[in-house]
Amino acid sequence: MTTVGIARQATRWVLLSTTLLIAGCSAQASPTAKADKATAAEASKPATPSERRAYFGELHLHTGYSFDAWSLMGTKTTPDQALKFAAGQTVPIGDTRAHRAWPLDFAAVTDHSENMGVMNQLDHAPNAFADSEIGKKLLKDTTLAFYMLKNAVDHHTPLPDMNAKQAVKNTWDMEIQAANANYRPGKFTTFIAYEWSSMNQGKYNLHRNVIFNGDKAPLPFTSADSPKPEDLWTYLEKTRASGIDALAIPHNGNVSGGLMYDWNTSEGRPIDEAYAQRRALNEPLTEIVQNKGQSDTMPELSSSDEFANFEVFDHLLTHPEQTSKPHGSYVREAFGRGLIIQQKVGANPYKMGVVGASDIHNGLSVSDESGMAGGPFGIDPKTMLPDTETAKHRLNLLPTPSLIDEANEAAGKPHMNEDSTIFSSGGLTGVWAEQNSRQAIYAALKRKETFATSGTRIRVRAFGGWGIEPAALAKPDWVARAYATNTPMGGDLPTKPGMAKAPSFILQAMKAPDSGNLDRIQVIKVWLDGDGYKEKIFDAALSGGRKVNAKTGKAPKVGDTVDLKTGAYTNTIGAPVLQSVWRDPEFNAAVPAVYYVRVLEIPTPRWSTLLSIKRHLPFAPNRDKTIQERAWTSPIWYTPAGTKLAMR
Repeated sequence: MTTVGIARQATRWVLLSTTLLIAGCSAQASPTAKADKATAAEASKPATPSERRAYFGELHLHTGYSFDAWSLMGTKTTPDQALKFAAGQTVPIGDTRAHRAWPLDFAAVTDHSENMGVMNQLDHAPNAFADSEIGKKLLKDTTLAFYMLKNAVDHHTPLPDMNAKQAVKNTWDMEIQAANANYRPGKFTTFIAYEWSSMNQGKYNLHRNVIFNGDKAPLPFTSADSPKPEDLWTYLEKTRASGIDALAIPHNGNVSGGLMYDWNTSEGRPIDEAYAQRRALNEPLTEIVQNKGQSDTMPELSSSDEFANFEVFDHLLTHPEQTSKPHGSYVREAFGRGLIIQQKVGANPYKMGVVGASDIHNGLSVSDESGMAGGPFGIDPKTMLPDTETAKHRLNLLPTPSLIDEANEAAGKPHMNEDSTIFSSGGLTGVWAEQNSRQAIYAALKRKETFATSGTRIRVRAFGGWGIEPAALAKPDWVARAYATNTPMGGDLPTKPGMAKAPSFILQAMKAPDSGNLDRIQVIKVWLDGDGYKEKIFDAALSGGRKVNAKTGKAPKVGDTVDLKTGAYTNTIGAPVLQSVWRDPEFNAAVPAVYYVRVLEIPTPRWSTLLSIKRHLPFAPNRDKTIQERAWTSPIWYTPAGTKLAMR
């Protein structure tokens, strides 16, 4: 089969899968007991790796049981409502109703473990907390609750009359019940989960999402119990020893002040082998993109990367007047640091796969640009689009005092106007799994056969190996062959055969059914260089017959079809499918390396542009009008023979 024939065949597959997705939406909206029984039976059938397909989901979502969502944002959405919305059902939100544009395949509600559900007691007066002096004060000004509870956690001094322990236990029982009640094997998978929310020095983000595999879980471990990630790992290790599997996913390294991917432990000691092994085991994944920006890289760290300046969110969360330190805050640099640490101690703490998420705080998990209208909120654009005056604030056309400032104004701290346009649309986690079930999807997470997108359903696959033929993609059973003889994303290249000169990678990406065509596939290589590391980006597949300029090392831009008057664009540029077999042209067998893939779409309108057009307002100042949505794969690692491998 010719390359054109392969592309046409893959394009037909994209169109077919889009039809199936649409059909799945209508079926999922009204499940019957008979259908549930049939899909559960389907999910229980044994499957082979070659039958794995891409599933898209959410692993970071907040409801009204998170104290910040309740106090700062007035969120009343419950975990049950949030999961029903994620599954494609219509849910009531205040005086309106909301429906997701298309259903997710899996989801986890990750309410903050700290004071989970405590503030919700004030919604159900009379009770001791609501009747107390502090409760009455908070009911009059709910924004005060955020800093009061945050300070209580930071200083290990619970507020009086809160009934905190019982409230957390009751709420956790409801979280578990919601996850189990909404689980539909074969159709929609839910996970019991929460967020551990440690803030070093009260401002540096070290948060982790804890995901359980099963229908039960112990009470959450909170940052009030300990702010150290190492103590969270002890909790995870004890949980697994009890028969309940659990893992942690760090997120928003971009606002960690350089601490998320540090050279040192939380106690300031250089990372040793034991720490590296524990972190690799307990945190096999990291979140690379979400509503508060991406954590891949930024121009200051990757000056030669022409696409590094994408959705950069670089100020601290509770101190927006301060910029987060770049070094130690981004995933690509962590991959390089991991190679350096492995060379020194024999294990790699940053041997992580990648996921994406929303971190939405009103329970409505969305990832489409049209489902975003500023801040950490999801919307149904048909029923919840901000009115013109509200849109002016969301677009930073009018000054807007931030909620944090309002809550903290009495303390005399600097006042900062909130710029909602710095927020991005939600991201997505993609997994390659045999079926839509807890067991299969969780197994994919643990083996790191995952990818992340900035919100669209780009499907991307990568395999690495030593004997891959240039025409491997032309074989009808290429996926089965790839699993049988090569390494999928998230794994280690096998030991280099004596005659092999360089590894090759099978790369395939397919456009989202409802978004732009694809611009390119890139391979990002990070390798050890003396006592440091280097990085380089290779264009492995380009749409439209473009070629890399030999002098500049860059490819021509794909173009732009966005109409800034209407927000429409056309797929007359780019390609629905891109694929290639790429071989590393600069391979050195003596040097450890990391390879991961980035896929770019053609330009499409950003959420802020769509909102401006809908409300006939000027465009948001200092924001790009269009963006190139993208996907990132988990890496494939190369370690020279004789070098000790870190835990997978």
